[in-house]
Amino acid sequence: MVTQPVSFSIAGRLPIGGGHPVLVQTMCNTSTDDIAASLAQCRAMAAAGADLIRLTTQGLRQVESLRQIKEQLRAEGILTPLVADIHFLADAALAAASVADKVRINPGNFAKEHEVACVKFRELMALCKQHGTAIRIGLNHGSLGERITQRYGATPLAMKEAVMEWLRMCVKEDFFQVVVSLKASNTLVMVEAYRLLYAAMRDELGYLFPLHLGVTEAGNGDEGRIKSAVGIGTLLGEGIGDTIRVSLTEDPVHEIPAGRQIVAAIAEGYSPKGGRSVVEASDWNDFIIKASCLWGPSLLDKKIDDFSLEGSTIGGAPVSEADGARFRDLLLQACRRRFTRPEYIACPGCGRTLYDLESTFNEVKRRTAHLAGVKIAVMGCVVNGPGEMADADYGYVGEGRGHVTLYRGRTPVLRYIPQEEAIDKLLELIEGDR
Repeated sequence: MVTQPVSFSIAGRLPIGGGHPVLVQTMCNTSTDDIAASLAQCRAMAAAGADLIRLTTQGLRQVESLRQIKEQLRAEGILTPLVADIHFLADAALAAASVADKVRINPGNFAKEHEVACVKFRELMALCKQHGTAIRIGLNHGSLGERITQRYGATPLAMKEAVMEWLRMCVKEDFFQVVVSLKASNTLVMVEAYRLLYAAMRDELGYLFPLHLGVTEAGNGDEGRIKSAVGIGTLLGEGIGDTIRVSLTEDPVHEIPAGRQIVAAIAEGYSPKGGRSVVEASDWNDFIIKASCLWGPSLLDKKIDDFSLEGSTIGGAPVSEADGARFRDLLLQACRRRFTRPEYIACPGCGRTLYDLESTFNEVKRRTAHLAGVKIAVMGCVVNGPGEMADADYGYVGEGRGHVTLYRGRTPVLRYIPQEEAIDKLLELIEGDR
């Protein structure tokens, strides 16, 4: 077998891996069936420089909507590859193979029974071969499935083992149009899972499939960017990763410049191996990303316990004491070293989200800012929500239009309550437990 990452083209034009430049992608948070809104968002993403765009594809109706969106974009000269995001319905993946440029499936929920999932996956590979479509095997820490967690727990090892089963099938079927992701909201879990998978592909398969990197449910604002830079930057600095997404609970167009800044920071030597000792940044976002890439990996691996900002500048001026202290707290928390504020887990939203996730998350943050050390999740829907917030103490999960279920840990405690009451009820739940 070959011993270099496979490179391939999506829609015959976009190579991933094999030493090609790292690609930056994003995902629509519109309903795919709202074709006008999805088209508008895709146009904005393409104009901002997105290399790939993913859209929620829950079922056969959304596959048809994706077909119309793609046809219109291509008619307008927008050639950005489109990725169909599949959960739970393997037949939707089979239908999307002839429409999308890449199909993302999650091994943890591709089909209820593992044997059925394997059969359907072989069918999908055959269709993708026929249509020249790529596959992303996109595993999430919170959706490993009982079959895997009963053997290995909800661990980085479990994530690696779950994906390797599917990659062995790919090799057996001589299908190499594959990208792999192992996402988690916990940066330690995420980085360790990718390291384990990279070593397993190299040592067992002799074949390095391209890797898509991301810290899932990273949140928004400075926290989301810092957490993403720690996880993604650590791996890119080690030569691991071929395409990335910075998942932000914001307008998804904002994910693209954040991703570009992480890639540029590593290229400029802002990593433990890059020779930099101070940060020279043009603005605040540039600073927090470069500084996170520089000191985050060593903090994450416990090679250092602290760092100095002496000599670092923003726009030519020294970093202020207040800004430096705030950044230090945020970075230490992102690296799971010291918790001085609430820890938030929030998905970026997608076509399955039926409420205003961004404004709700900001209001939850405002009203819970005093709860240092408490882990609070705000999730768009029940598809990945309950699993991906597995580390959280409390969860706010959309469940149908206008309704929310509140969780204590993994247990739903208040179900299907009106959204307008949900934040008050969340605060009552947390305060009642303190």
